[in-house]
Amino acid sequence: MDGRTVGADLLGDAPEWQERALCSQTDPEAFFPEKGGSTREAKRICSRCEVKTECLEYALGHDERFGIWGGLSERERRKLKRRVA
Repeated sequence: MDGRTVGADLLGDAPEWQERALCSQTDPEAFFPEKGGSTREAKRICSRCEVKTECLEYALGHDERFGIWGGLSERERRKLKRRVA
């Protein structure tokens, strides 16, 4: 397979940091809770993740509208973008 991992191939050329992300080793449903669902478990995992900063930058740069990325919910990312702008 031309040097890429199977996971990256399935994700379609995922950024290299995603392989090291703790969320890739856990239940993805925790990071995409139902409306009104708890984000606590996902944020707890993010708080210990070595690629949290890269993840948040990716989400902000790609306008991710769903899920927990870099320890922040979509609403929190919107607030952050407004403060920075």
